[in-house]
Amino acid sequence: MKFLTEPLTKFFYMVNGAIHTVIPNNDLSYGLAIIVFTIIVRMILLPLSVKQLRSTAKMGAIQPEMKKVQAKYKSDPQKAQQEVMKLYKENGVNPMGGCLPMIVQMPILFSLYAVFQHLNMHGAGFLWMQDLTKSDPLYILPILSTVTTYFSSKLMQPPSTDGAQSKQTSTMNTVMAIFMGFMSLRFPGTLVLYWVINNVIQIIQTVVINKIELNKKTDEVLLAGNKNNK
Repeated sequence: MKFLTEPLTKFFYMVNGAIHTVIPNNDLSYGLAIIVFTIIVRMILLPLSVKQLRSTAKMGAIQPEMKKVQAKYKSDPQKAQQEVMKLYKENGVNPMGGCLPMIVQMPILFSLYAVFQHLNMHGAGFLWMQDLTKSDPLYILPILSTVTTYFSSKLMQPPSTDGAQSKQTSTMNTVMAIFMGFMSLRFPGTLVLYWVINNVIQIIQTVVINKIELNKKTDEVLLAGNKNNK
């Protein structure tokens, strides 16, 4: 992870230096630097987030067709898989497209753990925390980590007409949220603060992008209706 750790460390120092110039209080500057740093990273990853959400929306849109294909070729799983892949291709759906941002974020998260471990932040607090290098003694960040992870995953969940599949996905989201909350009890406040802010931004991005995409679809339907009326 050295290829990521070194540039991320330099970048964080640059962000922290700029904030510390304006706010020379370590109990504020480090926490604010983490928040600003997270926002910048999320902005860099925005194109991937948009791609992920569009892929999720397309996947949800073809769910009824997928169910028909699976029912039609129930006795021939191989043929069903071929037809599903054909359906993906016809609709421009990449089944792995939704995983790409998460795959990209995991190395960043692991690298940031190393970055924050090596930063000279001992004794620097933020808001209710006395020391950002230690876990949150009031458990506020772990609780926020659990809640934001759950809602972030839930909003990314593709719409499904399959009740069993939807329930399974919802269960996985809950398990993931609890797992991240448990890990947040052990992680330093720096990393958990990054994760919480990252989730909050992800939630906002998802809501905004979904709203934009919904408006686009509405405009397309209205335009098609006007053409048919003519």
